[in-house]
Amino acid sequence: MKLQMHSIHFDADSKLIDLIQKKADKLDTFFDRIIDGEVFMRLDKNEKNENKIVEVKLNVPGKQFFAKNQADSFEAAADESIEGLRRQIKKYKEKVVLVKQ
Repeated sequence: MKLQMHSIHFDADSKLIDLIQKKADKLDTFFDRIIDGEVFMRLDKNEKNENKIVEVKLNVPGKQFFAKNQADSFEAAADESIEGLRRQIKKYKEKVVLVKQ
């Protein structure tokens, strides 16, 4: 799956980008018709430690999935976002299967 990575207010290193790409590629096992996606990594300007935000948008035929998460590291925020997308995809697939029966 082709993901566009956008890092806002900082420069993301290649290890972080590769990690997110690898985690997102695992979503293909749940739904093989994912067209593409976008990942936005953003630094929030608050004083808390949890100032790293990851937003992931995936396009599938006729629908778009979106997950946003905030954590103290980009890796943790990406994990939670990908997990949220996995749940959305599974729920969507269950609905599609029920409609086809």
